[in-house]
Amino acid sequence: MKQLDVYLIYNGNCEEALNFYVEKLGGEITELSRFSEMPQPVPEEHKNRLMHSVYTNDDVVIMASDGMPDQPMTIGNNVNLSVTYENLEAMEKAFANLSEGGKVIMELQDTFWGSRFGMLEDKFGICWMFSHSKES
Repeated sequence: MKQLDVYLIYNGNCEEALNFYVEKLGGEITELSRFSEMPQPVPEEHKNRLMHSVYTNDDVVIMASDGMPDQPMTIGNNVNLSVTYENLEAMEKAFANLSEGGKVIMELQDTFWGSRFGMLEDKFGICWMFSHSKES
């Protein structure tokens, strides 16, 4: 495992929350992508929502997004652990191991943003995001 980050999911107010953190804590928003940038069709009312963002403050990194249009956010399931791997084989093994007794939300797959990515909920109800850059 190369890195572990907290990934927060919001219900349509992610950008407002990030701007609040910048105002109150300092730091900056270093990445911001909207659902309108996806190659798949997105309902008009969701196009301006954040698909992915990164807030940094010194060595602290928080990734965040608004929930997917078909997956409403509920307080309690809006925190994910996002792990980044340099070794694809190690990531695939960890994904398979953690999915035992749990639920795969998104199979590992190549994505339009240049990563191999997948999501699962482990048997304890913890949501994990796995990522491996194709350039690694």
